[in-house]
Amino acid sequence: MGSLYLITAVHARKDAGNSPTGLVGRSLARQLLGAGARVRVLAEPGQAAGWPHGAEVVEGSVTRPHGQPRIFDGAEGVFLAGAVPGTVADALGMARGAGVERVVVLSSHGPEYEENFPPETWFWLAIERAAEHCGLAWAHIRPSAVMGAVAEGTYPATGSDWPETIRSELAVREAFLEHGHYPFIHEDDLAAVAAAALRTGRYDGTVLEAVGLPISTRSRVEAIARALGTEIAATEVDPGESRTTWRALGWPDSGIDVTLYALEEYGSRLAELTEWTLSQRPSVQDIIGRPLRSFPEWAAENAELFRP
Repeated sequence: MGSLYLITAVHARKDAGNSPTGLVGRSLARQLLGAGARVRVLAEPGQAAGWPHGAEVVEGSVTRPHGQPRIFDGAEGVFLAGAVPGTVADALGMARGAGVERVVVLSSHGPEYEENFPPETWFWLAIERAAEHCGLAWAHIRPSAVMGAVAEGTYPATGSDWPETIRSELAVREAFLEHGHYPFIHEDDLAAVAAAALRTGRYDGTVLEAVGLPISTRSRVEAIARALGTEIAATEVDPGESRTTWRALGWPDSGIDVTLYALEEYGSRLAELTEWTLSQRPSVQDIIGRPLRSFPEWAAENAELFRP
């Protein structure tokens, strides 16, 4: 029998830097099962459905690990997604006690900035440090925004109202429409990075920058329009209007601030930040052994999300 891997998934959160754990986790589960591995999932209510056939799904939460004390038994590696600082050490201690060998943390871009603030304020850095000191082999994945995040209702705020406005009006209204850019990675590519880190020791002790190239807001709208075979009316609005829209959808100001900053920053420093993305080693392409999937590909695969 193949090695057993545990994947954790939590309900959709709108905190700055959060990733769609269920979306990425389901793709990871498909890839691991396809490679002959066994998969167990610890999923919060609302995330327990839709996993591929063959995955063992247990309802519970990585944020309350003592609720499932045997969840780590037999697992060789853990894809730790959705953990929180208050209980991550407990979860990792249980994993080590159960004989787990490796933990791959789905982190975020932010730990490098958190180092400038007191430890009691850390979130992502607290999770990463806990993994580094738990006695297991570890790797951290710091991804770009995930293309499919819009489907799960998680970060980033940009585009989060597009399914509704495109379905109902064939329209998009967004700040920095003409010059704004944002870095995105396809969820299948991010999952492939996680699979490589889990199944080999090649990336133990490293931070993997799972970053895709910055994509213009206008090109994202055009890709969705091509996938639908119709025109989408796109209007640039003041950042304050986008802030109001995103607040109404439940996004905190911290996440909105990061989104607006990134849209403007990547637009004004596009060449520099593109070069930074291309300079990362190992690159995502190095890790997964193929070119990254594009936003037009994602739009074609997910056109029903936007179809009127």
